[in-house]
Amino acid sequence: MKIELHEIPIRDVCAGFAEDGENGVKGYGGRLDIRPAYQREFVYKDELRNAVIDTIRNGFPLNVMYWVKNPDGTFEVMDGQQRTISFCRYVDGKFSIVIDGMTKAFHNLTAAEQERILDYKLLVYFCEGSDEEKLKWFEIINIAGLTLTAQERRNAVYTGPWLTHAKSIFSRSSGAAYGLAEKYVTGEWNRQAVLETAIRWISKNDITGYMSAHQHDPNANELWAYFRSVIYWVQDTFPKYRTLMKGIDWAALYDEYHGNTYDTQQLEARIQALLMDDDVTAKKGVYAYVLTGDERALSIRAFTPAQKQAAYERQGSVCVKCRKHFDIEDMEGDHIIAWSRGGHTTPDNCQMLCRRCNATKSDV
Repeated sequence: MKIELHEIPIRDVCAGFAEDGENGVKGYGGRLDIRPAYQREFVYKDELRNAVIDTIRNGFPLNVMYWVKNPDGTFEVMDGQQRTISFCRYVDGKFSIVIDGMTKAFHNLTAAEQERILDYKLLVYFCEGSDEEKLKWFEIINIAGLTLTAQERRNAVYTGPWLTHAKSIFSRSSGAAYGLAEKYVTGEWNRQAVLETAIRWISKNDITGYMSAHQHDPNANELWAYFRSVIYWVQDTFPKYRTLMKGIDWAALYDEYHGNTYDTQQLEARIQALLMDDDVTAKKGVYAYVLTGDERALSIRAFTPAQKQAAYERQGSVCVKCRKHFDIEDMEGDHIIAWSRGGHTTPDNCQMLCRRCNATKSDV
């Protein structure tokens, strides 16, 4: 790995600055890729962005930056994207900052103030080496500003045509996945959260393994096709949308049940009843429950200590199944009529069983 330190004035970096929407950011006369495939989108808040400009105006040092030097003489920003875009956008007139109580864009500054910014020298390390060396260096250097997410770090390792295509679908608010699934998945699109979800779904949680296997594929069509299939199945199976549907692990349900045929009206009626049931504390779980029948998805409300104490006293400290005496600490509250058979978590439906009897009983 060859690393050389250079001093580069801001005016040179801002030369030819261009932002092609979400497709890329260039600078340094078109020779610098400010936002390469492995980098995050611009995520600095206004106060951080403005702090970069104040640091430069006052002549204070910015943290050192790292550029990868390519064989053709072009460069990629390895570390420093957020700071670079901040000062390039300011010089380009994209925003203003408050100086001595006055709001000023770059063109509002005096000629001397503008020159002071443009002449400011950045400390930039040029890094040359194999892809493996560069990516290793990327992982170990101190990334200034916001910490990379796990998926952003994976993107740094598995660059290629597959990732470029996947990001065009899953990492932009203008991408195809946003319009289709924004109501069903959670996370920041520009921080790669939805891309991470899509890969986790198709890989059954082996995200790294899947990205490694497909890194050099010409496109991410398989990933996109699977993701669409999951969302279309959700929309067809549960046509009435509720906000609590956002963030459910839909792929796990799709993999197990998409081959089954359901009466969607009956499913909706059961969902409505469950959502109105006070004993159901995990409302998101109703969608899994109507397919799986597993009550654990619902987190059925437990009896309170007072309800259990009252039942214990009423039973004379005797387990109603084995008829043996126990301390209350060795007993558990149980529904006399099981919740699945219409019983509720109310004092009159509470009985105390010893741990063994409670573990071996059925809902019959």
